[in-house]
Amino acid sequence: MNAGSFAPALVLNADFRPLNYFPLSLWSWQDAVKAVCLDRVTIVSEYEDSISSPSFEMKLPSVIALKEFVPQMRNPAFTRFNVFLRDKFSCQYCGTPHAAADLTFDHVVPRSRGGRTTWQNVVAACSPCNLRKANKLPEQCGMTPLSKPVAPNIWQLQENGRGFPPNYLHESWRDYLYWDTELQQS
Repeated sequence: MNAGSFAPALVLNADFRPLNYFPLSLWSWQDAVKAVCLDRVTIVSEYEDSISSPSFEMKLPSVIALKEFVPQMRNPAFTRFNVFLRDKFSCQYCGTPHAAADLTFDHVVPRSRGGRTTWQNVVAACSPCNLRKANKLPEQCGMTPLSKPVAPNIWQLQENGRGFPPNYLHESWRDYLYWDTELQQS
């Protein structure tokens, strides 16, 4: 195996569910092999490629499961990325989907008018809509968010993340991801 090859391992929690869907919980093959050697994970599936040394050989893990369960936070952190994920990377004023780099977040009630930076007052917005709304209240400019901003739980964010499969998905991951779209085979 070429050590520079792309062979990430899908990381499952001890209950055999992915730790994250977006970003997908992946470890490099080096980290996966180290975790196997330290007896921290169970190998669920393997690639055809292997690594070897004079005294050791193993197939590279493609799916691993943690031996100890990692509890998921019930209340996700309020971050720009999580706001975009909650809003499915779509502007909440015009509904157009965007890459995260092309989104901003908008205070529904502007901070200058007493609005706070909370889940209930911040939405994803594209730059043109954010500029058009400016420092106005929704009723002043006729720009009401398409979805009422609420604090999501971790399961809602995970479900939204399932809607954005990454570019690379190995067929051995199929049974653990449950994406509705056909997986791209490597």
